[in-house]
Amino acid sequence: MSNKPSDREPIGEDARIDALDQRLKAAREREEERSKPQVQGADANYRMGNRVLADLIGGIGGGALIGWVIDRFAGTAPWGLLVMMFLGIIVAFRNIFRMANRPPD
Repeated sequence: MSNKPSDREPIGEDARIDALDQRLKAAREREEERSKPQVQGADANYRMGNRVLADLIGGIGGGALIGWVIDRFAGTAPWGLLVMMFLGIIVAFRNIFRMANRPPD
């Protein structure tokens, strides 16, 4: 037998444990990064959805209210209500299209 060290000496137990600790730490960091809540994107989308809903309800409701008032004082029922509600819908959709075509911040 020769006294020459072999090419494949066993790694010491401390080195294996250190290597395992490093791999576990890297895996935990990757998992934490992957499982972080994505609050910014979801929050922005939620706000935009609420704004779209408010525009639709406000356009239809505001147009209907103004049309009803016009009909009460002018005696043009139901045409004032229908025309103003239709205009409110048009304005609401115009605002939504503007919002959708705006580049993200």
